Amino acid sequence: MASYKLPKQVILLLVSLLFFCYGVVELQAAQSPPSNQPYRTAYHFQPRKNWINDPNGPMLFKGIYHLFYQYNPNGVKLRGPPVWGHSTSKDLVNWMPQPLTMEPEMAANINGSWSGSATILPGNKPAILFTGLDPNYEQVQVLAYPKDLNDPYLKEWFLAPKNPVMFPTPQNQINATSYRDPTTAWMLPDGNWRVLIGKSKRRQRGLSLLYRSRDFVHWVKAKHPLYSYERSGMWECPDFFPVYKNGNTMGIDTSVIGPNIKHVLKVSLDVSKHDVYTIGGYDTKKDAYTPDVGFMNDSSLRYDYGKYYASKTFYDGAKKERILLGWANESSSEEDDAKKGWSGIHTIPRTIWLDKSGNQLIQWPISNIEKLRQKSPVFKLYGKLIKGGSLNEVSGITAAQADVEISFKIKDLENVEKFDASWTNPQLLCSQKGGSVKGGLGPFGLMTFQASKGLEEYTAVFFRIFKAYDNKYVVLMCSDQSRSSLNPTNDKTTYGSFVDVNPVREDLSLRVLIDHSVVESFGAKRKECVTARVYPTLAINEKACNLYVFNNGKSDVEITGLTAWSMKKASIA
Repeated sequence: MASYKLPKQVILLLVSLLFFCYGVVELQAAQSPPSNQPYRTAYHFQPRKNWINDPNGPMLFKGIYHLFYQYNPNGVKLRGPPVWGHSTSKDLVNWMPQPLTMEPEMAANINGSWSGSATILPGNKPAILFTGLDPNYEQVQVLAYPKDLNDPYLKEWFLAPKNPVMFPTPQNQINATSYRDPTTAWMLPDGNWRVLIGKSKRRQRGLSLLYRSRDFVHWVKAKHPLYSYERSGMWECPDFFPVYKNGNTMGIDTSVIGPNIKHVLKVSLDVSKHDVYTIGGYDTKKDAYTPDVGFMNDSSLRYDYGKYYASKTFYDGAKKERILLGWANESSSEEDDAKKGWSGIHTIPRTIWLDKSGNQLIQWPISNIEKLRQKSPVFKLYGKLIKGGSLNEVSGITAAQADVEISFKIKDLENVEKFDASWTNPQLLCSQKGGSVKGGLGPFGLMTFQASKGLEEYTAVFFRIFKAYDNKYVVLMCSDQSRSSLNPTNDKTTYGSFVDVNPVREDLSLRVLIDHSVVESFGAKRKECVTARVYPTLAINEKACNLYVFNNGKSDVEITGLTAWSMKKASIA
């Protein structure tokens, strides 16, 4: 058969088209969501695949929000030297991926780039401090800058040539395996920057080491830590920031001090994997922090009583808000994570401020998340009495992807159970008295992820009320995962806490964000938060068709308001 030779121009055109089409196919493949992913979230942040954990370096720069996160680009486990993933957003809801950064570049981070924070230096110049692992696997602190300040997306970063800028030495008596996670820095009127590093020392005393610098490059360790507490273990991911007194909901820049301000010191306890915090006073002359309640351990206040760790805040100067970001790890097995192809998500960003009482922080999902609420259908219900032992359907809502707000009024206190003084562990009490355990006043609340009328699988978020010996009432808020899945390998821990609210004088409010494999619950006027990771086997996608308001107590309760929305999918590439 005779051969035919195409003209050179035609060949070049065909090759160009081939590469163009291949590029389009590759781009579409990268942007299209994975198939058969019932547990992948629709509006919670997560990269397309692989392992994610701590949120790092969040900031607002030239109108763009930046989120960095610890990431393994090669698998669903935290193995090998981690790098930083990077995504940007204009609203903290929809996210666009940027190139990976903080990859192994020099000795200071040759074995991985771990958690850290961003600080905006004078002249609107971002800088990042993070923990690197050097050739000896010692933890050191590393400084990075953006390559191009004219790029609002900050796609490229470089490590300062004189790294590491903070490191353990025999003189400073620092254990090189427990020395990590620098905070956002702050500057006082003396012109010195301050930053905290998490640490533990002999006999498990947790510390927040304090360093000072004039130029952000040369750092000197202070003689005394900002604060420490005995037998609390390693303090990871510390955070230190000011909040206004008297219930002012506005956020405040990290460097601001004044008489109308308190300070919050938060740490992530490595021993228990809980994020705890204290509220107190900051003596700027002594560089010392004194909490109003003098301890920092698992008895301290917590941001969230469920799957929540390694959180970090930043100041949003555009909205004058302090924003809280956190990591919710998986409750599924490593085998199931491998099948999914990913592990870990971030919770919805929360606005955070000090309650008017001054005793605790208030948290609420950022307002932009409400833009994802479908305008119709919307389920509304007011003034309905929920009889004891009843189940009431919330109809017309996409149960696997919803936002529900509900409030209850207590009508009958006659059947309230007595509170036993030995019940000091609210999580254990929630486990013993779960959503299916009938009580006097409660449990009542919301059942999510309903598979069928048979209730084979469900996650119950509820309140239960007790009467203490002094005629005061104790309110327990629980998130019960014990029946959340028929998969026996899933972690189905039940979470909960006591809530500082008077049920006689106040309605009990509850907001629940449901997103395929996560249930975030905000209770009692935003005072308590519980995040759960759930993986139903029947109640997935369109089969998760039912939400119910339930009351398994003897006493009736009244719904004073209930509004439920199906949620649209956020753009998270």
